[in-house]
Amino acid sequence: MAHAQTLCRTPTIPPATSRHLLARLGALFNEWQRRARSRRELAVLCDRCLRDMGVTRYDASQEVRKPFWRA
Repeated sequence: MAHAQTLCRTPTIPPATSRHLLARLGALFNEWQRRARSRRELAVLCDRCLRDMGVTRYDASQEVRKPFWRA
């Protein structure tokens, strides 16, 4: 019975781990913002700019349609 109670208890997060978690969440948020910004910029590029980058209009539109949380 004591083992079951141990498993059901909510674990406490030590302060160092919670700081690490907050840092990781902040980094994830920054990455999501970067992806969203990059996709907005990609959406407005002209065909010549896309061609210079070696990207087709179809590939660009596929990338632009992805949600920000998908790589």
